[in-house]
Amino acid sequence: MDGSALNAAIRNALAEVTQYADELRDLDAALGDGDLGVTVSLGARAVISALEELPDDALPADIAKSCAKAFANANPSTMAALVAGALLAGSRIWAGSTSISVADAGAFATAAGENIGRRGKSQVGDKTILDALVPAAEALSVGDAADTALEKAIDAAERGVNDTVGMQSRRGRASWLQERSIGLQDPGATAFLRFLQSWKAAN
Repeated sequence: MDGSALNAAIRNALAEVTQYADELRDLDAALGDGDLGVTVSLGARAVISALEELPDDALPADIAKSCAKAFANANPSTMAALVAGALLAGSRIWAGSTSISVADAGAFATAAGENIGRRGKSQVGDKTILDALVPAAEALSVGDAADTALEKAIDAAERGVNDTVGMQSRRGRASWLQERSIGLQDPGATAFLRFLQSWKAAN
């Protein structure tokens, strides 16, 4: 996938993902401050606008950097900062590349997850976005054909989201609930799953 195709695919997916804003708001309200739906909606619209301004020959790394800047500037939230940092980390993996493969997408997602883990002092099992992102990155990194890889990534992310229901939140505002967070689905992990599902639906 070259830069032009990547740009269009991201915009298509983000236009689709905004339909989940209310779900993400409600999930986040149960565990946090309820702003995730707004974060995703504002961030998606800002990224779409920014990508529309890029030239057709923009490189994949530059597209990722543009996404990071637009998403961060659209929101003052912690999640926005983590996502922006993750996108910048992934962009470094793609430096100099004119096109990206499924394996490149897996490497990007792996770098993004590692950055979130460091900055958020979190890991798989802490009931965060990483519980969906890390297994999805592993599925993408196998190097299957694009459609197969995406299906496997979605399945892996969905299992991760389902697993968060039985976990106790250990990071962020949700950790204040302690044992009361058990039985609730993690909103960040859900947001990542919805992005993958939106990518499939829109592209």
